[in-house]
Amino acid sequence: MATNDRKRPMRRLSEVLPTIAAEFGLDEELRLARAMSSWEHLVAEHVPAAAGASRLIAIRPPALLVSAASPIVAQELRLRSDQLLSQFAAAPGGSRLLELRITVRPR
Repeated sequence: MATNDRKRPMRRLSEVLPTIAAEFGLDEELRLARAMSSWEHLVAEHVPAAAGASRLIAIRPPALLVSAASPIVAQELRLRSDQLLSQFAAAPGGSRLLELRITVRPR
């Protein structure tokens, strides 16, 4: 039977997940998942009308590739692209990019 002083301290999942993902070769997928989550939060905060109607597809420097559910959503995202790119650079999983490329893909 193990004693209490042999137990490891509890750690948050967010602290151990990057190490585990790297061990299994999934670190790039984890980075993309974080970026996708950050994109969803940014859109909800800065372009509420487009929340749930856009999705990050890929990060291909110097561009962020995004899909929009309709032309009007794509236009809103284009109008706020500078703000979104700036916020994305500071977001978890984000990076500094120069261009927002948007394709219209109805759901």
